Amino acid sequence: MMPFTLGGADLDARPPDRLEILIAGKDDYFRAKGVVIETLPNATFRVKLETGHEVTARASGKMRKGRMIRIIPGDQVEVDVSAYDPTMGRIVWRYR
Repeated sequence: MMPFTLGGADLDARPPDRLEILIAGKDDYFRAKGVVIETLPNATFRVKLETGHEVTARASGKMRKGRMIRIIPGDQVEVDVSAYDPTMGRIVWRYR
């Protein structure tokens, strides 16, 4: 089995199922689709990913600042999940 590399670090684990790995410069994250299941204080949400994992995600800067994009439970979203802390993420897109 070939070692899986993420940002230059060799990992002996297989890549996560059905998740798209993206590496953009210094940021190490993977993008996943999910559904908002709970609204928390301070523009924070609990999101259940397609893989069944739950993450705590914050709305990205433009979503918080504009206030035109409302995120409510049941919305389908796209989340950038941190490779360093897979329980935290950032909501980057809300599907209509």
